[in-house]
Amino acid sequence: MAEAMEGIPRSEDGEGKKNQKVFSRVDSLHLEAGRVSNLSKTDHKQKASWGTTLSLAFQCIGVVYGDVGTSPLYVYSSTFPNGINNTEDLLGVLSLIIYTITLITLLKYCFIVLWANDNGDGGTFAVYSKICRHVKVSLIPNYQKEDASLSNYSVQIPSTNAKRAQKVKETMENSPAIRVMLFMCAIAGTSMVMGDGVLTPAISVLSAVGGIQLAVPTLSQGAVVGISIAILILLFGFQRYGTDIVGYSFAPLISIWFLFIGCIGVYNLIKYDIAVLRAFYPKYIIDYFRRNGTNGFISLGGVILCITGTEAMFADLGHFNIPAIQISFGGFVYPALILAYSGQAAYLTKYPNNVLTSFYSSIPGPLYWPQFVIAVIASVIASQAMISGSFSIIAQSQSLGCFPRVKVIHTSKKYEGQVYIPEVNYALMIGTIIITAAFQNTIAIGNAYGICVVTVMVITTCLVSLIMLVIWKISILWISLFFVFFASIELIYLSSTISKFIQGGWLPLAFAAVLVTIMWIWHYVYKERYMFELENKVSSDFMRDIATNPNINRVPGIGLLYSELVQGIPPIFPHFISNIPSIHSVLVFVSIKQIPIPTVEMEERFLFRQVEPRESRMFRCVFRYGYKDAFDKPEEFEQQLVKQLKEFVRHENFMHNEELIEQNILPFKHHDPQSTNSSSRIVSTRSGQTLGAEEDETQFIDEAMENGVVYLLGAPEVMAKPNSSCFKKIIVNYVYNFLKRNFRQGQDMMSIPRTRVLKVGMIYEI
Repeated sequence: MAEAMEGIPRSEDGEGKKNQKVFSRVDSLHLEAGRVSNLSKTDHKQKASWGTTLSLAFQCIGVVYGDVGTSPLYVYSSTFPNGINNTEDLLGVLSLIIYTITLITLLKYCFIVLWANDNGDGGTFAVYSKICRHVKVSLIPNYQKEDASLSNYSVQIPSTNAKRAQKVKETMENSPAIRVMLFMCAIAGTSMVMGDGVLTPAISVLSAVGGIQLAVPTLSQGAVVGISIAILILLFGFQRYGTDIVGYSFAPLISIWFLFIGCIGVYNLIKYDIAVLRAFYPKYIIDYFRRNGTNGFISLGGVILCITGTEAMFADLGHFNIPAIQISFGGFVYPALILAYSGQAAYLTKYPNNVLTSFYSSIPGPLYWPQFVIAVIASVIASQAMISGSFSIIAQSQSLGCFPRVKVIHTSKKYEGQVYIPEVNYALMIGTIIITAAFQNTIAIGNAYGICVVTVMVITTCLVSLIMLVIWKISILWISLFFVFFASIELIYLSSTISKFIQGGWLPLAFAAVLVTIMWIWHYVYKERYMFELENKVSSDFMRDIATNPNINRVPGIGLLYSELVQGIPPIFPHFISNIPSIHSVLVFVSIKQIPIPTVEMEERFLFRQVEPRESRMFRCVFRYGYKDAFDKPEEFEQQLVKQLKEFVRHENFMHNEELIEQNILPFKHHDPQSTNSSSRIVSTRSGQTLGAEEDETQFIDEAMENGVVYLLGAPEVMAKPNSSCFKKIIVNYVYNFLKRNFRQGQDMMSIPRTRVLKVGMIYEI
């Protein structure tokens, strides 16, 4: 008996056994089984050692901060495109730069936003998935109560503000408009980050390579563009080696860059005018706007470029951890940037006419060429932050059904979340090359760049405020201060950058519009397809008829029929039977469910359910994985599935026989004075039957496994209903199907050998 009970999960409160008995009596095609592993919950995410944290902090410098670190190349030239009319304006702009970096990058992102991560993963979609996990605002109705028992699913924070949070939560769940708005915010933020991934390489490399024209005036702008494009091709070609290798390769170089700009900043402060450090007094900001009025407001579009790449701190969090980012930025990057901007301002107080070339002009003569080489290298590295961030957010959005299927390659065995996506990499490369060749200078690109940067920040502020409200449940005063303070600053910057719409600001908006359209169409049809399967799921009576139908052959082996439906058996199954009137000796309906968390522990991934009648050996299985989990190889997946299936069968047989034992023992307790002995004999007999039944069932599954596993995949064609509007027909019949044909298919994502795939087509009218 003890051996038979090994696979049964227990509950500390004594209710587990009772619940399991009720649970085992239900023939459920709509509910899922509890976990079948007897492994208890443990904290798998142990704190990283200081050695690991410092190692990651070193990598951060090479991967995360290249973009924000190369901003000194073009901030002053973008802020004063028409020259400096009053040297006092330098103090106002320097003060704006200091407080923008301090408030937005250091305070908001480094010490607040990073904590809004989703189990260690950052970015717009990570925040959206965190909200969806705590509030039922997902547009796809596949939530199950069993999901809440996952180790990584939820962290409840005690708070006296729980009632307010609950009321807000209910309002959000009952409002379709809010749910759609949240989804649109998520995909808009994702699209803007992708825009950063295209614009960052173009502006960084062009601004760095363009510095050579000071030393070689005869070099044409066309040559500069050509050199820049060649460098960009090499950069994107290097991405396939992964963040780990890229980080260790780039970190020493970008560290030298920060040392250079910091030391040169100190040199310029001492040599030209150390009094510019008065800019730490914010009164100079007020004076600046009083003198310049509208022109001062417009110049904010250049000032905002000092924090380009800040969103990468959050988007790339999954590649590193919070302490690593805080240590590297606060202890190394932040002081180097402040010194660099202050040094340039000191130089410009003496030579205001050199504002368009202020970075290179302020370099001491003997250091010009070494600094130029380091600048070019740093500009290349600057692109890495947003490229890595783009990979992360596309992987997240795909897992949540918001992006067509692409190949996600996990590039590091040591650190979760480090991924490479070939299709996205090449798309970014092509877009960057086109922009570089078309604009050929950083002025128009800078105008476009600012819109991307600030829009993502505004969206992040809104979503993090929502997390504070419904998840962290902190005081409404602190939430109001956070939202009003940072949203006000960012909206002022956003309004300034939008004023440059005609001068290049239209570019990221057009790019984002295309991406948002693709993601919205994909998610809309994905949701409608799921609803079609939910409304047309197979009935219990049909399954019983199949099991007793003599015309249905049972062939040796295990059949795995895949779908994304978690509340029943999909309508593709009857279509299989009508075309191929045979099923495997063991049939498992596998529902692939993406959970809005980064990772699902291996022992918690499989949920099983018996399909009645028991003799049919048909099972339901929900396979759950997070948006950072990689698909196992087919062989590994099969072994895990069969292992968990056998454990589930042992559990079900034990529960079934325990019910029979209770039904036979009770009469003896009332009539036989030796009821205890009689009961013991009956229990002993039933225990032997239980063990024998378990052995027979598990042996049968092992034999079926030896005969091979076949993957049964539905290939439904999604079409709009005949009475649908013309717009819907275009969206579904043409745009969606075009995307589906030109991206990866399901068996490609799971790396299933084609020789073991059986596909049957069906038309879904939505």
